[in-house]
Amino acid sequence: MDVTGALVGLAITAIVVVPIAIAIQLDNPGSVFYSQTRCGFDGKPFRIWKFRSMITNAEQLQHTVKNEAKGNIFKSKDDPRITRVGKFLRRTSLDELPQFWNVLQGDMSLVGTRPPTVDEVNQYTARHWRRLKVKPGITGEWQTNGRSTISNFEDIVEMDLDYQRKWSIGYDLQLIFKTVQVVLKKHGAC
Repeated sequence: MDVTGALVGLAITAIVVVPIAIAIQLDNPGSVFYSQTRCGFDGKPFRIWKFRSMITNAEQLQHTVKNEAKGNIFKSKDDPRITRVGKFLRRTSLDELPQFWNVLQGDMSLVGTRPPTVDEVNQYTARHWRRLKVKPGITGEWQTNGRSTISNFEDIVEMDLDYQRKWSIGYDLQLIFKTVQVVLKKHGAC
């Protein structure tokens, strides 16, 4: 299911990559893609890929932005580092299309847990580590039940553990269908 979904997703990405790349360059010249080290199954590090939605030196400026989240995540509702095109890409989830490459490589799944950063994982307790017992996904409980509105790390952990308890191919298909609905209606998008 992951391989088929990744191939379909990459075909869609190939169709939109040129207009997205042009829009990113016109808005804020620099790399079209953004990559970051994330932790996958059992904490194994991998490089996640996205279309760049922030200014080019965003990571160096993170300390200037107030973290509005609680726990081991960083979120800011009106993050000034997000570009105009980036806001559109995030609202429509188009920024996540390159992650189909991560799925094809086997680092991610179509459905799974939220892929954490290395800094987040370095602060994990034993309970938090349980969420890394499945591959991270492009979508999952967190994506379909709040997206960017979820600002408490413990809520994300509980959703990820709940996903593991409910897992089945049928449930994954249900979450994929629900993700399409959520993205089209732009529920919970920033």
